[in-house]
Amino acid sequence: MNEKDAVTSRRKIILSGIQPTGTFTLGNYLGAVKNWRHLQEEYDCYYFVADLHALTVYHDPAARRKASRAAFALLLACGLDPEESLVFIQSHVPAHAQMGWMLSCLSPFGDLSRMTQFKDKSAKHPEDINAGLFTYPALMAGDILLYQADYVPVGADQTQHLEFTRNIAARFNHVYGETFRLPEGYFPKAGARVMSLAEPTAKMSKSDENAKATIYILDDENTILRKFKSAVTDSEAEVAFREGKDGINNLMTIYSAVTGKSLDEITAEFAGRGYGDFKTAVGTVVADELRPIRENYARLMEDKAYLDAEVAKGAERAAHIAEKTLRKTMRKMGLC
Repeated sequence: MNEKDAVTSRRKIILSGIQPTGTFTLGNYLGAVKNWRHLQEEYDCYYFVADLHALTVYHDPAARRKASRAAFALLLACGLDPEESLVFIQSHVPAHAQMGWMLSCLSPFGDLSRMTQFKDKSAKHPEDINAGLFTYPALMAGDILLYQADYVPVGADQTQHLEFTRNIAARFNHVYGETFRLPEGYFPKAGARVMSLAEPTAKMSKSDENAKATIYILDDENTILRKFKSAVTDSEAEVAFREGKDGINNLMTIYSAVTGKSLDEITAEFAGRGYGDFKTAVGTVVADELRPIRENYARLMEDKAYLDAEVAKGAERAAHIAEKTLRKTMRKMGLC
């Protein structure tokens, strides 16, 4: 097999991460992690707990350590197979911080200052902005380029950061010679943008102060049903997806993402039935979907030896790959 054939026949690499800032929400699961599970069949998948990115907001060290471990366990509980995918904790691979610093030195100040996420957070919390938040895109670029990812699953709020990564990679290749693959965005055919149950025009959030607004994947069945029954809807009684019915549109999106049914099929299924029946049905299918995840998570957290071994194994495998790219990058820059 020649070099060209080897490149075209290899499995493409997908990489993504999730911050360990609280328990995953239904939005995290349906919008990202559930899709990650299916991607294992077609791609070489690298998934990580982005605990270095979480440092931009202060958390108690013991709580942070516990949250990172819990997030790792949740990824496995959601169906990521550590034998099929590379699953690891970001800070356990020192190359991430090293690569992030080197790429930050190639990152134009103007480009970083134009990042929408930085501008938004600066406007909302001007008293609590640190350099880590400003250089966040450079660290994210390092995460991606260390593993020569072909694709990065991105939402609307991350497309700008991915474009930044492509620009940095292209700039490095131009200055120092071909080194990095330019990653592309991966936009899954399946997936859901899950909105708040209390304010369906806003995205479901881990940090929502309204306890009824967010479904967490470790919520018990009664809690899930109760939250869906209290979900905000409109004054009509027709289960139909259309403009102005944000609450029902959100519930239909969730029901579709869990069951695989189309919006038209859902409308037909609940024709002539009220919102009460529909809310109960959505709560039931979500509870059924999340039950095995909750059970798997409990088992993993109880088996400390197994979880510790998987965390260590993931870090070792990731470091082996990342170090190769890091050393190559350092040589190109004259550092070793």
